[in-house]
Amino acid sequence: MHYDLTTLPNGLRVITEAMPSLRSIALGCWVDTGTRDETGNEAGVSHFLEHLLFKGSERLSAREVSETFDAIGAESNAFTSKESTCYWARLLDQDLHTGLDVLSEIIQRPAFRPHEIDAERQVVIEEINMSEDDPDDVAHENFTRAAFTGHILEASVLGTRESIRAMTRDDIDGYWKRRYGAGSMVVAAAGSIDHEAFVDMIVERFGGWDGEPVPHELSPASHEARVELTHRETEQAHLILGGPGLDRGDERRWAFEVLNHVVGGGMSSRLFREIREERGLAYAVYGFRLSFADNGVWGVYVGTTPSQTDTCLNIIREELAKVVAEGITETELDRAKGSMRGGLALSMEDANSRMIRLGRDELAGLPHLSVDERLAKIEGIGLDQVREVASDLYGAETRFIGAVGPFQPDDLAGYLS
Repeated sequence: MHYDLTTLPNGLRVITEAMPSLRSIALGCWVDTGTRDETGNEAGVSHFLEHLLFKGSERLSAREVSETFDAIGAESNAFTSKESTCYWARLLDQDLHTGLDVLSEIIQRPAFRPHEIDAERQVVIEEINMSEDDPDDVAHENFTRAAFTGHILEASVLGTRESIRAMTRDDIDGYWKRRYGAGSMVVAAAGSIDHEAFVDMIVERFGGWDGEPVPHELSPASHEARVELTHRETEQAHLILGGPGLDRGDERRWAFEVLNHVVGGGMSSRLFREIREERGLAYAVYGFRLSFADNGVWGVYVGTTPSQTDTCLNIIREELAKVVAEGITETELDRAKGSMRGGLALSMEDANSRMIRLGRDELAGLPHLSVDERLAKIEGIGLDQVREVASDLYGAETRFIGAVGPFQPDDLAGYLS
C-alpha cells in the first residue's frame, strides 16, 4: 500500500491511493461527525442531513443531482455512523471532474428547501419503520442500548419518529454549520488517480471553504449488566450476548480478531460447528465487535427457535468460559491467521474498500498500514496473547443482552452472569 496525503491551508485533508490497473475511481468525502455529536433536539440529524444534501443546493436541484450521476453511470450514496458521515461515488476516471462538482456543491451549499425537508422527513420515518420491522436490526439496537445505557453511544443513528417529526430547518442548518467545514473533512480516493492532479481539483472546489476541526465529547461508558428486550411473538428469537470490549485504537484488537475468528468468526468456528453443524439449533451464529474512539463492546449473535434459547445461550457461555480457561489450540491459531490473511488480501483488491479504509483511518487518526504491515500484526499474535485477551473480555463479570422474541426480561437475566 502506497498512499499520498496532502493537507490544504484550510485544514481539509486529501488522501489517495493509486491502482493503475483500474479505469474507475472510488471517491469519498468523509465528515468528522456522527450520532455521538448530536445534542438536545438533534437526535437523528446526522443521518437526516445525509439524506437532505442529495436534495441539492441553490444551484442544483435534487433531480439534477441524480440525473448528473446517472448520465455518467456513476454509483453514489452516503452512510452515517455514530462517529462519521461519508458521501461517496464510484465512477470512471474520465468523469471525476463531474462527480466532484456535484459532491462539492451539495456538501458546501445545501439548499434545505422546506418542502424537501418535509418530504424527506417521511422517507426517514419509513426507514425507521423498515428497521423496526427487521428483528435482526432491533436486536442489534437493543444490544447497543443495553451496552451503552446513559451514554451518548446509546442513541440510534436513525433517531426516532418523534425527533425527526419535531426537527426544524433551523435545527438541521445549525448542525450543518456547527459540524461541517474544511477542518472536519477528509477527501479520500482510490483507483485510477493521480494525487497531484486530484489535489488541484480539490483546491479548485473546496479551497475557499473554511471551518475548524470539530471537537468530540469522549468518555468511557459505565457498563452495567442489563437485558434490553423487545417482546414479539416471533417464530425465531434473535439474541445477542456480549460485554465490554476494546476501543478502536487498542493494540489488543489484533489478538481479539484471531480470538473472534476461532470462537464465532466463520464456518469452522467453535460456535458455528457446535450450534449449527452438530446440533442444528440455528441458521446464523457469529461473533463481532463494535469499536469507537473511547469505548468498545464484543457480542455473539444467534437466531434460533424460542424453545431452544436456553440451549443456545448455555452453549455460548460454555464456549466462552472454555476459551478463557484453556485458550485456543495451535491449529486454530494457524487457521485463523490464514483466513485473516486471505480476507485482507481480497479486500484490498477492491478500490471502494481501499477508499473506505483510507478515509476512515485518516479521520480516526489511525495509522495507514500496508498489507505487509497488517500481515505482520496478524503473524505476531501468539497463543498467550489470545488467551490474555479472552480472559480480559470474555472473563469479565459484566455482560449485557439485546433480544427480540416471545420472552420477558427475567427469562434472560440469568445469562448475564
